[in-house]
Amino acid sequence: MASTLSQKQFGHLRGLRAKVLRRYEHQPLVLCLSGLYGCQWRRYEKGSTQPGDCCCNKVEAVSFALLVAAFCVTLVFLYFWGQAKNDYNDFDWFNFGKLGFWFPWSVVLLVIAAGFFTYITILMLLAVCLLSEGQKLYLHWSHKIGILVSLTFSIVATAVLFDLWREELRTLLLSFQITAPYLHVGGVLLVTALAWPIALHFFRMNSRVRRGLIMGVYLSILSALYLVPLGLYSPCIKEDGTLGPAPALIGHRGAPMLAPENTLMSFEKAVEAGSEGLETDVTISVDGVPFLMHDHTLQRTTNVHQVFPNRTDTPAAMFTWAELESLNAGAWFLSHNPFGTAGFLGAEELLQAGKQCVCSLQAFLQLAAQRDKLVIFDLYRPPSGHPYRDSWIQRTLDVIENESSIHSSQVLWLPSDQRAFVQSNHPELQQTSGSRLPLEELQNNHIVKLNLHYSSMSTELTRESAAVNITTNLYVISRPWLFSLAWCTGVHSVTTDAPQLLSTMRSPLFLMSPDEYNLMWILTDLMSLVLITIIFIFHWWRERGLAFCSGSKITLDNGTYSKFKTEMSDIWSVSSSNSQAEKMPNLATVTEH
Repeated sequence: MASTLSQKQFGHLRGLRAKVLRRYEHQPLVLCLSGLYGCQWRRYEKGSTQPGDCCCNKVEAVSFALLVAAFCVTLVFLYFWGQAKNDYNDFDWFNFGKLGFWFPWSVVLLVIAAGFFTYITILMLLAVCLLSEGQKLYLHWSHKIGILVSLTFSIVATAVLFDLWREELRTLLLSFQITAPYLHVGGVLLVTALAWPIALHFFRMNSRVRRGLIMGVYLSILSALYLVPLGLYSPCIKEDGTLGPAPALIGHRGAPMLAPENTLMSFEKAVEAGSEGLETDVTISVDGVPFLMHDHTLQRTTNVHQVFPNRTDTPAAMFTWAELESLNAGAWFLSHNPFGTAGFLGAEELLQAGKQCVCSLQAFLQLAAQRDKLVIFDLYRPPSGHPYRDSWIQRTLDVIENESSIHSSQVLWLPSDQRAFVQSNHPELQQTSGSRLPLEELQNNHIVKLNLHYSSMSTELTRESAAVNITTNLYVISRPWLFSLAWCTGVHSVTTDAPQLLSTMRSPLFLMSPDEYNLMWILTDLMSLVLITIIFIFHWWRERGLAFCSGSKITLDNGTYSKFKTEMSDIWSVSSSNSQAEKMPNLATVTEH
C-alpha cells in the first residue's frame, strides 16, 4: 500500500513538473498580437520560433531596432516638451511675432508628440508580448513607415527646438533633479519586465555570439540603471528640518492667467492670489507718460490694428498717452485665451477683462502702495528721436518720487543704466541686478537682490549670495515642479505667471531625507536583481528539462507545444497502472477465499 501511495505521489510530481515545463500557445492572444503587429489576422503556425532559431530575420531585426530607437527618441522628446510647459506662453508668442497670428502651437506640438509616443509604445508592447510567446516578429510595412515618420519627426523637432530655444536644455537638466528618482524606479521596473522574453530567447539560441551580444547589452543597461543613483543630485534630498520657507511670489505682469497682462485687473488678481510683489515692464510715451507695455509694439495686447491701422508696427513709445488711453488692452485676452484659463472666469470678470485699458506707471504704483506690495520692472529706453531718449531714467524716478504715494523702499530698482546716479540720489531704492556678477562687484554697486532667469538656479549661488546679504529672485516660474526645486534650493522669491496655483503648495513635490532615498533605490535594485535571477533560472531549468525529457522532439498537441511526449506517456502509464490496481481486487485475497 505504501508503495502504491509513493507511486501516486511520484506520478503527481512528475505531472506537475510536466505542466510547468509545458509551453502553451495562447492561440487567441497570439492571433490578436500578430494581427495588430503584422496584420496577420489568421493563425500563423509557422510564426513560432524553434529551439536554436532567431526571433526574426535580418530585415525584421532592423525594423525592431528602429522601433526601439523610435521609442527612445519619442520618449525623450515627449519628456523634454512636457517639462518645457513652463515656457509654452513664450513659445506661442514667439511664433506670433514670426507668423503674425496667434495659435497655441505648443499644445499642438505636445499632442502630436504624445500621439507618436503612444503609437510607438503600443508597437513595442506588441513586439515584447510576441517575443514572450515565443513568436517570430513580422512587422507590417505600414507600421514600418509609421516608425520612420515618428522617428524623423522627433529628431527634427528636437534639433530645431534646441537650436532656436537652447536655454530649454538647461530646463531639461533641472527637471532631472526632481524626476530622476522616479525615472530610475520606472526604468528598473521596465528592464526587469524585459527579463522574461530575453531569458526565453537567450536559452533557446544555439549561437554563442548572439547569446553573448544579447546578454552583454542587457547587463550593460541593467548595470547602468542600478548605478544611476550614485551620480544623482537633488536639492530636495535633504535632512529633516533643513527646508526653508517657501519663496515669496511676485506676479509676472500681474496674474496673466486670470486677466490681461499689465492691466490693473491683472495686478488686482495677483494680490488676491497672495503675491507679495508685482512685476511689470515700463516704457515712456512720446509726451512723457511712463506706461506698462512688455512688447516694443502694440500689436499683441491691444486693438491698435483697428484704431490706428496704419501704425501697427510703430513703436509703442511713439504714441501719445491720449492715443494709448483710447486703445483696448483686454479684448485680445478673451479672443486668444493664451493660457486656456479664460473659461474659468465668471460673467462679470469676463466683462471686466474685455474693458481693460493700457495702464500707466503712476496707477500701477498707487495700487502697490495701497496694498503694500513690492514692485520690480524692466525699463525700456525710448527709440532714437524720442523726446525722452536721454532723460527716461529721471522721468521714471519723478513718477516714483512725486506722482505716487509708494515708498522708495518698496521699489526693486532693476535698470542698470546710470545706477551710480540713481543710488546716490535715491538711496532708499532696493538696487537689484539682472546679471550674475562677481560678489565683490555686486557689493560695490550696493546690490541687495539678484533677479535671474530660473536656468541660473543653484544651491551654491543662493548660499553664496545670502552670505553677503543678497537675496535671489528667479523668473519666470509657473510650474509646481520648478517651484519645488526653487524652494529646496533656498531661493527667496520667484516671479510667476501662476500665483493662484503656487500659493496653494504647502511643501515641495519631492522631498525626502538621504537615508529614505538610499533605502528606496537600494530596495528597488535588490528586488529587481532577485526577480531577474529567478526568471533566468526558471527559463534555464525549463529549457534544460525540455531537452532532457524529449530529445528535442517537438509535436503539436491540440494547440500545445510539447517537447516531452515520451515523459508524458510514462506518466500516463504510471497513473493508469495505479488506477487499475485500486479497482482490481487483491489477488492473494481472492486465492485465500
